[in-house]
Amino acid sequence: MDNNIEKIEDKKPERFRKYVTFAWEIVKIAIVAFVIVAPIRYFLFQPFIVSGDSMVPNLQSGNYLIVDEISYRFSAPERGDVVVFNAGFIPGYANQRFIKRIIGLPGETVDVKNGKVDITKGGKTIILDEKYLPNNLATLTDKKITLGANEYFVLGDNRQYSYDSRYWGAVSKKEIIGKAALRLFPITELSIISKPAY
Repeated sequence: MDNNIEKIEDKKPERFRKYVTFAWEIVKIAIVAFVIVAPIRYFLFQPFIVSGDSMVPNLQSGNYLIVDEISYRFSAPERGDVVVFNAGFIPGYANQRFIKRIIGLPGETVDVKNGKVDITKGGKTIILDEKYLPNNLATLTDKKITLGANEYFVLGDNRQYSYDSRYWGAVSKKEIIGKAALRLFPITELSIISKPAY
């Protein structure tokens, strides 16, 4: 009987060592995962959930997007890019992020008039042909603005219900977090978010 008790007691330290070894392996995996994932999450790509209807019909409220944060470190934002930016410069929107489409680029004059968007630069004027809008949806609320260096004019695709540059002006490049690159959810709408051809 005494021999059996000794054998059971002898196994306790061994079992404890196994638990400690297993726990340490879990901790190591967590550390490695953090070291790999954290830079990707904070410096390269970031998740974003669309809230509201300002980008309907192209993006819906609840869509889960991946935002590319690295591209704009090497190249400038382009017309048609769907971007996520910090909206803290807009009164009443501290610590919020908006998602809109870039329409006007630095140095351009954007003139929203009679439901159309005209872009002028260097004496040349173009009227945007926005095929991504349903049935050539009119862009209401007249606005004319000349953009400075590193300033962008952004609009929501759902022009009737979007709070955008028509109301609060240009977005500075420093406020832009990145461009929407991929829609992950809903899975039935998994897609790359590409820039339209104008």
